[in-house]
Amino acid sequence: MPTSQGRIAAYTKIRDAIISGEFAPGQPLSESALAQWCGVSRTPIREAIGRLEQDTLVTWNENGLVVRALEPEEILDIYEVRAYLEAASARTAADRRTDRDLQMLRATLANGDNVDPDSAEEMVKYSRSFMGHVLRIARNSALEDALNRVKLQLARTVEARPAVAAPGRWAKSRQFQAAVTDRIAARDLDGAYGVTLDHFFAARDVRLAMFNEEGTGL
Repeated sequence: MPTSQGRIAAYTKIRDAIISGEFAPGQPLSESALAQWCGVSRTPIREAIGRLEQDTLVTWNENGLVVRALEPEEILDIYEVRAYLEAASARTAADRRTDRDLQMLRATLANGDNVDPDSAEEMVKYSRSFMGHVLRIARNSALEDALNRVKLQLARTVEARPAVAAPGRWAKSRQFQAAVTDRIAARDLDGAYGVTLDHFFAARDVRLAMFNEEGTGL
């Protein structure tokens, strides 16, 4: 496998294993074991590790390379950063949207009616798709890059127990999606920003309640 392809494949495989929990927080990782597991040489593994460090998914301690653990306080801080970035995305989308953008966004909104409210996987997939559509309408590559990095850091928490699956949360998410679509349609920049910020801060509060329920409260 060419080096560039090997690096990308190794990075993706290790990243996905961390996000899914196959590689647990604090788990030691060795270059040789990762190279064997990925079926590549150590060179693409070293390059993949460098990228994973930038993503803050791995770190080094006195024992070597390990999967980086996120403390509850840090997770809540990341949720807060995400809230402001998602709100900025919605505000920019309201400013830059075209009629075609709006037509597609409304179609995406309607697709949410087909989501099974008892399926956490479907709710998470749809919610990501909806906000991804808003981000595409914003047409801001710097904002997209920042959001993708933040969401990657939160992915492990979302995969384990998504906030959208909390009791009553899906109905509130659907109300938010309709509201932000209306504000984007009206080119209401401040309104789009405000409803999005409120929605994601509410998601942060749901996560805090989960931490308290699990006995890992702040």
